[in-house]
Parts: sequence; C-alpha cells; structure tokens
Amino acid sequence: MAFHHAAAGDCAAVTVSVPRTFAWVVFALTFGLLISDYMSRQVLNAVFPLLKTEWALSDAQLGMLSSIVSVMVGLLTIPLSLLADRWGRVKSLVLMAMFWSLATLGCAIAENFNQMFIARFLVGAGEAAYGSVGIAVVLSVFPKHMRAALSGAFMAGSMFGSVLGMALGGIIAVHLGWRAAFASMAIFGMCLAVLYPILVRERRIAAHSQSSSPDKASTVSAKRPLTTLFASRSVICAYIGNGLQLFIVGSVLAWFPSYLNRYYHMSTDKAGMLSALIVLIGGGGMILCGMLSDRLCRDAPDRKISLAITYCLISGVLLAVAFQLPPGIAQLTLISMGMLVASGTCGPAGAMVANLTHPSVHATAFAVLALANNILGLAPGPLVTGMLADALALDHAFQLIPLMAIASALVFWYGKRHYHRDIGKLTMSGAAPAVGAPT
Repeated sequence: MAFHHAAAGDCAAVTVSVPRTFAWVVFALTFGLLISDYMSRQVLNAVFPLLKTEWALSDAQLGMLSSIVSVMVGLLTIPLSLLADRWGRVKSLVLMAMFWSLATLGCAIAENFNQMFIARFLVGAGEAAYGSVGIAVVLSVFPKHMRAALSGAFMAGSMFGSVLGMALGGIIAVHLGWRAAFASMAIFGMCLAVLYPILVRERRIAAHSQSSSPDKASTVSAKRPLTTLFASRSVICAYIGNGLQLFIVGSVLAWFPSYLNRYYHMSTDKAGMLSALIVLIGGGGMILCGMLSDRLCRDAPDRKISLAITYCLISGVLLAVAFQLPPGIAQLTLISMGMLVASGTCGPAGAMVANLTHPSVHATAFAVLALANNILGLAPGPLVTGMLADALALDHAFQLIPLMAIASALVFWYGKRHYHRDIGKLTMSGAAPAVGAPT
C-alpha cells in the first residue's frame, strides 16, 4: 500500500507516491526525536524545587533557565531551517539531536546557576530548528488532506515529551538525584539520533516525490518561494495567533509542578506525575482538535480559523475560572478541561502555514511559526509568570495568564476576515489551490 496524492496548494503539481509503512516509520522516528527534544527541555521544570533549594535561586532565575531554551529556539530556528532546506533535512535532524543530547548531559554536570544557564543555552541552540524541519519531513510523505491532523499530532509530541520529561525527571530525581534525571534524557536522545539515519535516508524520501511540468505562474512562484512566507495576512495571523495562545501553555508547562508543590503540598515526584497527566491531556487534545479541523474543514477552508478562535476562548474561560478556585478536585478538573483545548490551535495554524507557503521552504515556514510560538509564547510565558510570582505569588500569576487567550482569538479573527482573499491571491500566483478546493 502507498499514499498517492497531488499536493494541491503547492507551486508545482507535486505528485507523491509513498509506501504507507515507510511513511509511518518516518513519522514514528521523527516523532520520537521530538519527544526526546521536549524531555530534555522540560525535565528542568520537574527539578525546580530541588535546584531552588540547593542553589538558593529565585523564581525569576528558575524562569530564566526555562525561558532561555525558547529564546534560542526563537532566534535560531529560521536560519537553521533555511540551512536544513538546502543542506538536507535528515542530516540536519540527526546533527541537532546529537547536539541537544550532549548539551543536556552538560546540564547534569553543572555546578552552579551560570553553568546551568550555559548548558540550557546550548540545549536551545540544538533544539532550535528541530520542530520545523521535522514537521516538514513528515508532511512530505503524507497526503495534503491530513495536514491539520499531522500538524496537531506532531506538535503534540512536545506535550508528550514534556509529560515524560516531568514525570520521569521527577521520579529519577527523587531516587537518584536531579543530575541523573538530565543524564537519562541525554542518553535517550543519543540512542534515537544513532538509529534515525539508519532507517530514514534523505535520498529515499526524495525518490518518492516528483514534480509534474509546472505552468508559467507556478514557475514564477517557484523561483521566489521565500516570498510565500509572509505573502498573506492570514498566514501572518496564523503565526502570531498561535504564538500568543502558547503563552498560556508554556506558563502552565513550566510552573504547574511548582504550583502543586506550593499549594497542594505535593512532593517533587507526585507533583511531576500529576503535571504530566495534565500535559498528557493537553497533548491528546491537540491531536483531537487537529483531526476535528481536518474533518470539518475540507469544504469550508475558513472554518479552521473559526475553530482556532473557539479553542482560544474555551481554554481561556476554563483556565481563568479554574485558577480563581481554591485547591481541590474542582480546580484540577477545570484545569484539565482547559488544557484539553489550550493547544488546539496548533493543528489549524500548522495546516494554514503549510497550505499558504511553497513546499520547498516548508521547513523555513514552520521555523517562522516556531519563532512566533517561542518569542511570543513559550519564552516569555515562564519568565513573565516567574516575575509575577515573585511580585504577587504564583497563584495570583496564574489568574492573569489566561487573559492572553483573548488576544490570540482577536488575531485569528482578523486573519479569518482575509483568508478567502489571500487564498485567491496565492491561486493567481500558482501557490495555492483554487478557492473552494480542500485546504
């Protein structure tokens, strides 16, 4: 069995014939490395209380150790993704995985805040372009109509990796120490980095894709693929709207173990396990929301943006109400429900980015999305929350964070107003399907 499809929306009429088994092997290994990426990133959050006690760190310093990774991802994701588009995506993925794994090992031997900060800086440099290049590889071997589901599922790897990083990190830290927690994440990443190039080869992926003869408009567009990165208001809104929504997600990922430790008086391992469950719910919701977008939006392209707006507003209301409640079952239930849809915008946003940009620069397009996710959301979220926690206390900080969902919804709403017009412009340039075609 093989997937046979024309990649509608691309500048050339790209026909891809990919063996189903090989496509899912590519997805599984690329997804596994993404999990390793976020295990290495989020294990820090599970050991916040231990580092705070051992090194006498403030909440703002802990927030800096978390945020520096996202800052580096934001700064380097575009140039490294451009390089990967030209040098080879598979080779780039392997090199990145080995780099961040070695940097995570450096975290295990850090002796003070400054050394840990440098190691985390390097972790961010290694992870910078992995998400954008990885999703470009995955989308290249699957049909176009699966893009929202695949984008949501792939990005959910960040949630599952966070789950494992916090849960396993907390357990290992309690029994073997926080240094062993970092070392374990590093070893896992190295093993996958060695396995990946054995099973996934650049030339095999390229061999399954071929372009039919492009028309004149397509040829012109193909000569200037980078222009499609910012060619429409709707794709820009996809970048910004998703980034603002992930401000909330990044804050909860970073600080929820500490919230449980302080207000539920849980030990590090128990707080890590419960936080992992909350994040797991968020990852599952990301996949479900992406699948729902693909199912409902085949004949109504702008409906995916309406769904993104809905996800923003529902998550904002649920989380705002939850953090007004006292600690207890009711609060945890509402937090779980809010996190179920908080990352739901990732699938629709990913599909919009893929549909509105040229396939030859898909890694770079997703790098721009990653830049917005990190600079607008994942980087400032933990830092701002830490600063608010120092000034107001962590529970009051969490009461303010859900307000960002309103800003995200407004950005998506603005993009929705221009979506049909933008699709029409890209159709004229040969970069998108005709209006009314499945997008």
